[in-house]
Amino acid sequence: MYILKFGGTSVGSAERMKALVHLISSPEEKIVVLSAMSGTTNALVEICNNLYNKESHKATELIHQLEKKYLQEIELLYSKPEFKTKSQDLITNHFNYLRSFTLDMFTQNEEKAILAQGELLSTAMFHFYLQEIGIASVLLPALNFMRIDENDEPQLDYIEKHLKEELEKYPNQKLFITQGYICRNIFGEIDNLKRGGSDYTASIIGAAIKAKEIQIWTDIDGMHNNDPRIVSKTHPIHELSFDEAAELAYFGAKILHPTCILPAQKRNIPVLLKNTMQPEALGTKISNINTEEGIRAIAAKDGICAINIKSARMLLAHGFLRAVFEIFERYKTSIDMITTSEIAVSLTIDNITHLNDIVTELEVFSNVEVELNQSIISIVGNLPKNKSGYGFKILESLKEIPLRMVSYGGSSNNVSVLVSSEYKKEALTALNKGLFGY
Repeated sequence: MYILKFGGTSVGSAERMKALVHLISSPEEKIVVLSAMSGTTNALVEICNNLYNKESHKATELIHQLEKKYLQEIELLYSKPEFKTKSQDLITNHFNYLRSFTLDMFTQNEEKAILAQGELLSTAMFHFYLQEIGIASVLLPALNFMRIDENDEPQLDYIEKHLKEELEKYPNQKLFITQGYICRNIFGEIDNLKRGGSDYTASIIGAAIKAKEIQIWTDIDGMHNNDPRIVSKTHPIHELSFDEAAELAYFGAKILHPTCILPAQKRNIPVLLKNTMQPEALGTKISNINTEEGIRAIAAKDGICAINIKSARMLLAHGFLRAVFEIFERYKTSIDMITTSEIAVSLTIDNITHLNDIVTELEVFSNVEVELNQSIISIVGNLPKNKSGYGFKILESLKEIPLRMVSYGGSSNNVSVLVSSEYKKEALTALNKGLFGY
């Protein structure tokens, strides 16, 4: 069985939904994972913000605007009155559900239920369209099998068992449609896999059923060697190892969600990145391969906070680093980069939700300096630790850029530098020229 995931742009209009049909029409068994129509999740977040602020009239207006958009799209999507009526009823039910929240108290659990509406709508609409044009498919509710634990991690054993049970209900079917992003938590409440989670859904499902291949369809022709939105000359990379792809995804390559690689890697399932606008393009294949030695690509991750922790007591002090790390662990805040000296530790985080609390606890035993608006730039490839030259080439390319931190040697697939975000474009351009010659 194959897993095909299509993002919000790919289902962003009636025209785009219709275009998906030829991409899923091959005879192989497949599960198609869909995101919400582009713009929907952002609109739902804005509705939730207004509900939190008790501005029901603004939330009601936003709900009306979004409903109007969907009603326009179904007029373009369906040609038969039967399916127009079914879809209008679908839209009415979902948006009346949204309006019900403007009348009562609003909680975080209800926000998760609201955010789930985009995927529930897109999958039902596409399923109806397939019915209208005579293509047999099954709408598979992700809420029946997708579940996360108390640490927001997928419960793969549970998912395997319940997904298998769902599929066994339809022994003669070859095409299944399901929702990305949404799931249930350990209490059975509607939850989600965070933004970009549809990639994660596809990878988890692929791992659960031991799929032959997981295909991630977006509007870009594969992973590029640099950010094409910033650097003028880039090229797609046709093959990556799991480790290389994981580094690029985590450190800023937007085409792939960072969590997507691990489930597929554990089950050794290839991941193919394809472009819905140019399906004939090769895209990028990610698999358990040994790539050629050398630098493959560059990625940049914004919104980084650098924290410098300085203490005269650090020198030879047993347990100092443990005390530092335990603070970040308590607040469930991951550390990206770290460097040390005799009396200081510098590290970076990308989640500043608990920054003030973390700093308060660190200041009990150290002096703390915080720098916001930083960017991590990662140079990724097959970089053997016993080979010389890579560090020199990278730093030589960046000789005009002020570097805040350098991380080299922790991985044979990644060298990372930290720069102020104001130098990000200049740094990416310099690396493009120094490492790739253009």
